[in-house]
Amino acid sequence: MIIYIFGNPEIEIDSLPLKILPELQKKFLEIKFEIKDPNEEWEIPEELTVIDTVLGIEEIRVFEDLKNFSKAPNVSLHDFDAYSNLRYLEKLGRLKKIKIIGIPPTISQEKAVEEISVILKL
Repeated sequence: MIIYIFGNPEIEIDSLPLKILPELQKKFLEIKFEIKDPNEEWEIPEELTVIDTVLGIEEIRVFEDLKNFSKAPNVSLHDFDAYSNLRYLEKLGRLKKIKIIGIPPTISQEKAVEEISVILKL
């Protein structure tokens, strides 16, 4: 299994996925985690799993499609370019199935690792 990690280390509100990555790598040796720029071209697996910051949520949440996201600040990917690119790939038929593990920017690193670990064990 490969999980793509989106985030920006220079923007505090968008850096949590990158900060918890080393701990997730230690806990899940069987999973390959790859840091990706959501706006660059990369191989799209049949089932794409992404960990990213999501504004508008209070706890970690799993999204099974892009319909839950909007350009409005209700529930949206922090990096609107990521959302736009994923929607584009979906429209082209290149994105078949997606799972986004959304992390609120206000959660602690410890809690994020704990809750994501539960999700990944399922």
